[in-house]
This record gives sequence, structure tokens and C-alpha cells, in this order.
Amino acid sequence: MITKKYASYAEIDHDLEILKLEKEIHYQKMLLSIDKTKESILPSEPLEGLYNIYKNVFSGTFGMILKMLIPYAINWFINRKRGD
Repeated sequence: MITKKYASYAEIDHDLEILKLEKEIHYQKMLLSIDKTKESILPSEPLEGLYNIYKNVFSGTFGMILKMLIPYAINWFINRKRGD
């Protein structure tokens, strides 16, 4: 890195202002990148609708019964013998 020699405080202030603005630009680019990544990962509206249906079905007494029966059904399906 080359050391820069300044002739006045005004030059130092000018370079510090430039560095401050560059830092802010990079920070805003990082935030934008994070937002784009979140949008690509999070489900879109149709998937949110399915999640709401799932949440409604599995809430309350009916949901508790389903949550208890599903593991038994999966185990039965996995452990059943072929041909029976």
C-alpha cells in the first residue's frame, strides 16, 4: 500500500468523506443482497396459502389427533410386509 502525503487538513477531510461514502455504498449493496437472498428463499404467496391451510388443519383437537396418528401410519407403511 502506498502511503499518501497530505498537504492540508482539507485533503484529509476530503478523502475521509470519500471513504465514508464508499463505506455507505458497500453497506447498502450488502443490505440489498441480503434482501434479494431472503426473497429467493422465502416461499411465495401460493406456498404461504398452503402453510396457512396446514396451520389451520393442525391446530386444535383435530390437529393433535392427526399429529399422534401420522407417526403410527408412517411406521405401519414402512414396516408392512409386501404381499400382505
